[in-house]
Amino acid sequence: MDQPISAQPKRAVPDFSLSDREKNVIIAGSLLSMLLAALDQTIVAPALPTIASSLGHAEYLSWIVTAYLLTATAVSPLYGKLSDIYGRRAIMFAAIFIFLAGSVMCALAPNMLVLIAGRAVQGLGGGGLFALTQTVIGDLVPPLERARYAAWISGTWAVASIAGPLLGGAFAEHLHWSLIFWINLPLGLLAVAVINKPLRKLAIAGTSHKVDGWGAILMVIATFMLLLAVNWGGNRYAWSDPQIIGLLAGSAVFWLLFCLRLRMAEEPLVSLEVLSNRIVLTGTFTMFLLQGGSIGLAVYLPVYMQATLGMSPGDTGLAMLGLLLGTVVGAGTSGRLVPRVVNYKRIAFFGISASIVGLGVLAYIADTAHLLEIEIATAIIGAGIGTIFPVSTISVQNAVERKDLGVATGLLTFLRSLGGAIGVAAIGAIALGNNLPLAGEGVAATTASGPHGSFSIIFLAAAAMLLAALIVYAFMPQKALRGSVPTETPIMPE
Repeated sequence: MDQPISAQPKRAVPDFSLSDREKNVIIAGSLLSMLLAALDQTIVAPALPTIASSLGHAEYLSWIVTAYLLTATAVSPLYGKLSDIYGRRAIMFAAIFIFLAGSVMCALAPNMLVLIAGRAVQGLGGGGLFALTQTVIGDLVPPLERARYAAWISGTWAVASIAGPLLGGAFAEHLHWSLIFWINLPLGLLAVAVINKPLRKLAIAGTSHKVDGWGAILMVIATFMLLLAVNWGGNRYAWSDPQIIGLLAGSAVFWLLFCLRLRMAEEPLVSLEVLSNRIVLTGTFTMFLLQGGSIGLAVYLPVYMQATLGMSPGDTGLAMLGLLLGTVVGAGTSGRLVPRVVNYKRIAFFGISASIVGLGVLAYIADTAHLLEIEIATAIIGAGIGTIFPVSTISVQNAVERKDLGVATGLLTFLRSLGGAIGVAAIGAIALGNNLPLAGEGVAATTASGPHGSFSIIFLAAAAMLLAALIVYAFMPQKALRGSVPTETPIMPE
């Protein structure tokens, strides 16, 4: 049975307080490690044709992306629990080295099968880097001040979204595609060197815990089957095919078994105390719905611009800057306002509302819009979406005790990733059902299904997901933010 740290033997230790400089070094190193995982979601796509010509078996090309997504999403909640038990430093280093091992496998891959396996290993590490970065920031910065770091996280994603395709295309065209993976080694080792010493001082909860292995297996299998279904449905197989129905049914069974395990386990993978917290439930589900709309929009917005405006893939990449930079500005502005606004929940409420209006306008002008109009609309949409990231993360972390910080952050990261995957699949199914030109057929192929153009349905679908997120968010209770790191939980250095 778990014992409080006060009942356990103690050893004398020196002062392990962290200076502001050491905190900033840890945060910078953690963001660098997160950049590795974020880059690998965007750097591969431009090099896929080159990889296919080099390794063959082009029919399995989509698995280079899918394998990473499956494993990264499935394991993200596990890292939160493990870091609560073994400390942030040990688990952060494990995630980085697993990611680097997968990178080496990919770079040396002699065939497509080994490359896909390497991408799956990368995902096993990358899924932890997303969750652990936000957890470490939560350890170092009290909730009242934590929001301003959201701009750093959003900026990291923006850098990955912009630099990833540029680097991937340059390596594949002018050098060799394997450099896409070799570049991770110096960056990963630099992150380890930067955070190694200061991260030793990071305090962790002092109570004894254990991992529910059966619960972890059930959750990973359930997630894996669900993501396979949403990736294959409407693409490799029709949604009505037995393969997809079987995967969805199997996923439902394993999710049910996972829920039963949560009630039966002595120490479940996600504590019932965390799951029963209304702020955690509504905050994470809000992000699940919002990511479905925002990631779906980010995936199909370039398709829209190529099909209706006749833009090249390179030009559409630059045109996406409006959405990306808008998100960074929205997150940064929200982060600065949260400590100054008592009713901080309103910041994201107005932000999401503005995004819904922007999507409505974009749906209205979709068939006749000029590039400048699209840029203005997407910048507004991105800014509105960006406001929710600091508010949701801080609200969820502020709602739980420090001993549950990793679990709660891992759950939030998991549902964000899962929502994005399901949102892309849902909007893709809508696009296919409305016969939209998704393969670059160009302007001539775009036939209007009404006065506002056929691509309006994409923007309306994204708006509907954001509206659902807004409704759930409205029911999220607001809790006063703590102005300092809580000390009631005994802590010890790693």
